[in-house]
Amino acid sequence: MKCILMNKNVEVLMAEYDPATGVFVKIYEVENIDYAPYILKSFYMEDDINDTPFRTNLSAWFKGRGIPAWRDKLDLLLHRLNITAPYELLDKAHGLSLTDQYWLKPYDSNISYDDVNFFDNDFDYAEFLEASFATNSKRVVKETSLKTPNNTTDGMLKKAWIIEGGVRYLLKGGYKNELVQPFNEALASEICARLGFSHVEYTIDVYKDMVVSKCPCFITKDTELITCYQIRNDMKRYDSLQDYEEYIKKLEEHNINNAREKVENMYILDYIIMNEDRHLNNFGIIRDVNTLNWVDVAPIFDNGQSLNIEYYDEDEVHISGSGRLFYEVKPFDEIIKVVKDLKRIDISKLNGLVEWFDDLLHKYQNITKMSDKRINRICIILNRQINKLKRLIEE
Repeated sequence: MKCILMNKNVEVLMAEYDPATGVFVKIYEVENIDYAPYILKSFYMEDDINDTPFRTNLSAWFKGRGIPAWRDKLDLLLHRLNITAPYELLDKAHGLSLTDQYWLKPYDSNISYDDVNFFDNDFDYAEFLEASFATNSKRVVKETSLKTPNNTTDGMLKKAWIIEGGVRYLLKGGYKNELVQPFNEALASEICARLGFSHVEYTIDVYKDMVVSKCPCFITKDTELITCYQIRNDMKRYDSLQDYEEYIKKLEEHNINNAREKVENMYILDYIIMNEDRHLNNFGIIRDVNTLNWVDVAPIFDNGQSLNIEYYDEDEVHISGSGRLFYEVKPFDEIIKVVKDLKRIDISKLNGLVEWFDDLLHKYQNITKMSDKRINRICIILNRQINKLKRLIEE
């Protein structure tokens, strides 16, 4: 399939895409590399676009937009979607996403971005939502319901985009039988709101007797999310704290105000909730797709893998105490040291937070069947982390 990779209304490159394999087999012409996905620019060589890593990484980038092979209960989802592999979904809706403005335009087609983008145009989501979350559904999703941004959702958790009141919301469940993750997202939002950190607002909702987190899309049709992984891809890797410092320097070079403090806020949150999974694809920056200017650090999002949720049983609490700082797994007590001035945090604003979280967990206890003992232990760990942070502030 001969097509044009577009960034909103700008033609980026012309290529041959093979839907059967999900790869670009040939690049005919690169028309505007500046508007290409950020991660591709470091692979671009003007005189050799097919025999260099550029074409290979173009395919990898495009496949990476799809549902990953490690998605929870992927086999069941694929069966309900009547496909054999996630990449088969990528060209169903021109590869469009709600995290950026890239899409595939068939060669010689007259369609425009305004005709197809999911920020302005509604999409069917009910069948995809049921295929993702329902326990006993046997319905196979219709072809018309595959024209949706749900084709381009990454991550291991079951998730689906919906529309309510014209707003695009992302629903996410827990992993396998783990039920705490949606609540951790709501907890993170509450902490950020109290401390004044820029964040994506997560709330709790229920779908098909399943507790899910719910958040609005924080990208508009004029912006895109560029993850830290993409930014660091074309920078020297040190496997040390210097990677963090180089990233901050890069943000400052692009005139992002208070860049260090905003990234520090994310690690302060991670310390409080013991977020084990701050990988390089769940934070980054917002870029204006029209001017290519870096607008700001992305609001804090994706905080579910927290409070040691993989280390609980009914008889004992197992504590890992380690998170991620760029390419390293380090104890939270080491990661928090990247914050230059903890005294700027008014820890009193977290007074009553543990009781708030305890009430939230008990509110949905009839659905989650979470025991009082487990809820109590979760809250004990949260209280411990708040008190540890308080002591660090007071030193």
